Amino acid sequence: MKYISTRGDQSPKHFCDILLEGLAPDGGLYLPESYLQVSDATLTAWRKVYHDQGYAALAFEILSLYIDDIPAADLRALCAKTYTAEVFGTGEIVPLRHVEDGLWLEALSNGPTLAFKDMAMQLLGNLFEYELARRGESLNILGATSGDTGSAAEYAMRGKKGVRVFMTSPHGRMSPFQQAQMFSLMDDNIFNIAIEGVFDDCQDIVKAVSNDLAFKRQYKIGTVNSINWARLLAQVVYYFAGYIQATESNDQKVSFTVPSGNFGNVCAGHVARMMGLPIAQLVVATNENDVLDEFFRTGVYRVRGSADTHETSSPSMDISKASNFERFVFDLLGRDAARTADLFGPQLTSAGRFDLGADSLFAEAAASYGFISGKSTHADRLATIKDVFQRHGMVIDTHTADGVKVAREHLQPGLPMVVLETALPIKFAETIQEALGQLPERPARFNGIEDLPKRVVVMPADAGQVKAFITAKCA
Repeated sequence: MKYISTRGDQSPKHFCDILLEGLAPDGGLYLPESYLQVSDATLTAWRKVYHDQGYAALAFEILSLYIDDIPAADLRALCAKTYTAEVFGTGEIVPLRHVEDGLWLEALSNGPTLAFKDMAMQLLGNLFEYELARRGESLNILGATSGDTGSAAEYAMRGKKGVRVFMTSPHGRMSPFQQAQMFSLMDDNIFNIAIEGVFDDCQDIVKAVSNDLAFKRQYKIGTVNSINWARLLAQVVYYFAGYIQATESNDQKVSFTVPSGNFGNVCAGHVARMMGLPIAQLVVATNENDVLDEFFRTGVYRVRGSADTHETSSPSMDISKASNFERFVFDLLGRDAARTADLFGPQLTSAGRFDLGADSLFAEAAASYGFISGKSTHADRLATIKDVFQRHGMVIDTHTADGVKVAREHLQPGLPMVVLETALPIKFAETIQEALGQLPERPARFNGIEDLPKRVVVMPADAGQVKAFITAKCA
């Protein structure tokens, strides 16, 4: 299996090369040359694998289609090491919970940091450690987080040999619990950088540093954001697991609703659907920062500046530049790399937007790729949290509430709708208390986390200063 860039770099790359590289040298994102097709017989076999052997075995079956430069026995062992009841709190790993007629939640937040990002990040940490040891190399990971990626990455990489993590986050824009999870870590290989700006400023810094090829090579810069194909590939697995749990035979279809800001989580669903998983619709749920909803309704992709990016009660989705969106647009345009490079390069840089509304390819997008979308506001999520608790006795977090609100608008008789849970409610306790008049349950291991000493450096939104910080820490 070889990998290519969305912007045209055709130099053949193997999985382990792009695992450590992150962005392609031309600024594009890596994708496989083709999506491997899953036959009816294979899907039937995977049902048996999942039911008989569990999630780790299913993960191996899917990952091995795209990873041919790690021996099968080693890859199987890495999956088995990652997806355990000890790490994810349950042997089921991603159990489905029935909410109401036609609507289920897929529980993805049982990992070490109580967010769905653990599903991929725990594997990524083990893959990094394995490959770096095999090469006798080290890696400096530079990441950006709006809340959950950072803690998931740091918990996955802490203590890992040959890995340092430099994680940027928007200063003061994460929940107190999210900040405490990250900033209380005192491991020697973990560095937190709070950027004076919004998440998109953090993401721009990561891309700017990654696009400085000389610096990237000298300091061996890698990424854990969903621009890294390995992370997105790991997320494909739970779409298959969710589908298998929601159905009894392969002639049944399922829809998924995905709370989305950076488009990575739902892009994994796009990959699963392109592989042949019987997904009817992929429903993109946004908050007040509705860049993605606007695109799927109109064909206009319009990024916002920091001043126009709303600070909301579902902060992990406070994103106005969806970096993974480039992968989908590349597929939408028939894998036209030159056009993709123009849209995400000169057009976005000069105009801050592009418009595919009049393009016939966009007109066919819903039918061809299954995407629809919707938006949720603070009032919506409060009402949804309250309703789900009163009617079903479940407490859901703010982002999952956005998903449930939008999912309910797109339910179809006889078609299961699975909402991907994004985090446990304790991460957003203030809003839960506003909605329910009570605090959500807190796992015992996180008691008092907000009161722990914190280690974080505050910086302006300047890639040069971040590079200088990395240089100093690597001296």
